[in-house]
Amino acid sequence: MSIRVVIAEDEAIIRLDLKETLEEEGYDVVGETGRGDKAVELVRELRPDIAILDIKMPGMDGIEAARHITKDRICGVLVLTAFSQREVIEEARDAGALAYLVKPFQKTDLIPAIEVAIGRFREMQALNGEVDALEEQLEARKSIDRAKGVLRDTHAMTENDAYGFIQRGAMNHRATMKAVADMIISGELRPE
Repeated sequence: MSIRVVIAEDEAIIRLDLKETLEEEGYDVVGETGRGDKAVELVRELRPDIAILDIKMPGMDGIEAARHITKDRICGVLVLTAFSQREVIEEARDAGALAYLVKPFQKTDLIPAIEVAIGRFREMQALNGEVDALEEQLEARKSIDRAKGVLRDTHAMTENDAYGFIQRGAMNHRATMKAVADMIISGELRPE
């Protein structure tokens, strides 16, 4: 499956050249625009693997567009610019850009920068997935501990008996232990 790209570059000649270069290399350019605000819309609609954004664009600059795209965790962002000042590079990085190219650039620089940005984005997605799973586990653990406390305090159960009750409830209700714990906390489920 080819990598899907949205290009946002206000100079039509550069945009066309980018598109041709990427298509020659086997990338699928699914959207293109000369405006930053339109780039954000295209990325949200088309869900590409990477967005290539020029910094200076009408509507919304590339740094602001990168902020919106990375906040939504949609795709990797590669920033293009004619400026190589450190503060611009740092601003792009802080906005979530995963790679950066200074114009004029060579095709030999473009493809590795795209691959780096996509690789970094995939790593971040994997890490975000792990963080989300750990947060869910922590929330489940908190609910289960609170439910055990309710069972101990209001039904004089031991910790082991309370845990066993939650486990059996999960099996009987075909639900997660967190869901059963929440039912106990809300008073919806009580031992007979």
